Amino acid sequence: MTHRLAIRSLAPALMTLFLAACMGPGPAPTLSTGALTTPLEPAITRRNFADAKPVSFGRGGPQDYAVHGIDVARFQTSIDWREARANGVNFAFIKATEGGDLVDPAFRDNWRGAARAGVARGAYHFFYHCRPAAEQAAFFIRNVPRAPGALQPVLDMEWTPFSPTCTIRRAPEVIRSEARIFLDIVEAHYGQRPIIYSTVDFYRENEMWRVGPYPFWLRSVAAHPDDIYGGRHWTFWQYTSTGLIPGIAGEVDINVFDGSAADWAAWLAANRQP
Repeated sequence: MTHRLAIRSLAPALMTLFLAACMGPGPAPTLSTGALTTPLEPAITRRNFADAKPVSFGRGGPQDYAVHGIDVARFQTSIDWREARANGVNFAFIKATEGGDLVDPAFRDNWRGAARAGVARGAYHFFYHCRPAAEQAAFFIRNVPRAPGALQPVLDMEWTPFSPTCTIRRAPEVIRSEARIFLDIVEAHYGQRPIIYSTVDFYRENEMWRVGPYPFWLRSVAAHPDDIYGGRHWTFWQYTSTGLIPGIAGEVDINVFDGSAADWAAWLAANRQP
């Protein structure tokens, strides 16, 4: 009885897929589940990248990972998102805000462009060490819309020695406390556990792994992150800042996801914004 009911409940969705296949090219088919209509996941596109300053990582390097993506800000002055997607950009972390008063001027165009091209997208906030974390979280929330299907929001924490207004270095326990305040507020709003981005020196000096069991996105441009970060778990690896990708003007940061194409599909299913 249970199996028969399950088959009957799937029949409309299966018929939708059958009709779409018979009708040929057209809009991507969807699976309807009540009031929610979810696009079928696009296939992983293979990377077609170059690097202005290539590094040989040896076995286990970026070339051995299935899912590649980018992070972008206003410095990438022109992005043809469809071309970038066709050449291996499967996800993008897009700078949204900095501190409590700066919205990246390219954020809205990049946010829309990535979505239209079928690139999985998430927004990130660049942390300003001279402003309370709660104010920064509120500013991020005001400027980054809830978007069903979006990747988790990202907190980018690193030292800012070249900032014209804020170069302070707080104690590690203060850094971690501020991080938790931001992360808790943002998680409550978006219903997703945020990702933490960090650089080698900042991560080590502030013992960022002690913030909590968050997904980490780690920078390591000269060696594999397992070697640089003491074998601690990471989900995304930023392996170059000098990438060259068709469709993107100038150099760009490139990243990989730690897992296979199947792992990526499972990650998206579990972590995208509801």
